Amino acid sequence: MRQYVIALDQGTTSSRAILFDRTGAIVSQGQYPLPQHYPQPGWVEHDPMDILRTQLMALAEAYEKAAVPPGDIAALGVTNQRETAVVWEKDTGRPVMNAIVWQCRRTAEECRRLEKSGIGDYVRQTTGLLLDAYFTGTKIAWILDHVPGARARAERGELLCGTVDSWLIWNLTGAHVSDYSNCSRTMLFDIDRLQWDETLCRALRVPMNILPRPVPNSQVYGKVKPGIRGIEALAGIPVAGAAGDQQAALFGQGCLAPGQAKNTYGTGCFTLMNTGEQSLRSENGLLTSVAWQLGGRTSYALEGSVFNAGSTIQWLRDELQLIGAAHETDLLAESVPDNGGVYLVSAFTGLGAPHWDMYARGAILGLTRGATKAHIARAALEGIAYQVADLVSTMEKDLQRPLDSLWVDGGASVSDFMMQFQADLLRCSIYRPAMVETTAAGAAYLAGLAVGLWDSPEEILGSRRLESVFAPRMPLEQAQEYRRQWHRAVSRALKWEA
Repeated sequence: MRQYVIALDQGTTSSRAILFDRTGAIVSQGQYPLPQHYPQPGWVEHDPMDILRTQLMALAEAYEKAAVPPGDIAALGVTNQRETAVVWEKDTGRPVMNAIVWQCRRTAEECRRLEKSGIGDYVRQTTGLLLDAYFTGTKIAWILDHVPGARARAERGELLCGTVDSWLIWNLTGAHVSDYSNCSRTMLFDIDRLQWDETLCRALRVPMNILPRPVPNSQVYGKVKPGIRGIEALAGIPVAGAAGDQQAALFGQGCLAPGQAKNTYGTGCFTLMNTGEQSLRSENGLLTSVAWQLGGRTSYALEGSVFNAGSTIQWLRDELQLIGAAHETDLLAESVPDNGGVYLVSAFTGLGAPHWDMYARGAILGLTRGATKAHIARAALEGIAYQVADLVSTMEKDLQRPLDSLWVDGGASVSDFMMQFQADLLRCSIYRPAMVETTAAGAAYLAGLAVGLWDSPEEILGSRRLESVFAPRMPLEQAQEYRRQWHRAVSRALKWEA
């Protein structure tokens, strides 16, 4: 009886595979670190063969640990680090060079050139994105320009390209496809027509013949090929769902209705709000992406990012040495009755939406002789929550409706103190699920729906379990005063390097 689904969760620093049963419970998993390469300051690369190798190892480990018959596995789903660009040979499958990772800034100057050419507004209206080196398009062009002969080979149809979902699915099945959510992060994709945009491909110098075929997020793309080393037993299993990691987490959290939102508290924070079938363009610096297409209906999402969240806690631990482990931040924060007037703006790499100030820098304000490391630790946690609150307020302006709840996941979401403070700031309930592997779960659900393991998303929601709910407790006037003081602190950090 087919009652299991495996999610491949290919991330920036590791590759994982998780086997879920029909109730959404985790049966087994495997995980392997992914080597990072930094050829120059500001440049980040991955070896695509390392991506494939570690992902297949994780898949084999999860399958072997589960000890279930392969005939009981209904499908595989894929979720992945977004925006990372891979170019490979069509005949041999060999990458022409390392993948350029989403974090890499090597094409920033090219983006500035494109902005000066006047195409920035067209990019925003067509793709929902800002013209930035973050996204995939200029990375693909850079590879074609800097690998000898690559551009000519691409024009002859000898090369293929894509994001990490495409690379994995091609190696597993031979199908050259990319799901709509990943396509929408390339800066080459018309998110309303759901197709590659000829004008953008020409402007960014990416040949359309090497791009993958855009496909829905829940559909059989192909079956695992026989003879793939380490996973021979899984040959013939459908690969049936895919989504970029943040969209997969939105689906995994069950944010299926317009206005529902999730925040992932990781190294940074990624806040996504479902806007339904409306591809709303932000008036306040947020990004618009395809969330998923399911059953012929396309859902969109507004997205904003906090650049430094968990990394702020790492800074307290590694650079300031105020704590020995992350959980000590909560203990320190709770040891004082309030922040003592101390505010920490963690703009170590600038500020994202709604400020979009690359010249902002970190600052600690309000220090007195009475300030202690406990106040600084508390200010660090509060600072993360303030930035998420600013993002959500921006989303509420764009959507013209208040947020009624926020679903949370990611490593830093285990902080009860920060989740309660987040609820106090947002004036809404914060839901933390019992199963926090929401990114992998989203990919698993999309794959399972495609092959009938579940009949509907509503059936999946019925098995979801909560671990904690945080409701506002702080008086409204106090929360408003805290936010007023926070914005004063942010104003001191803006344009510091300008």
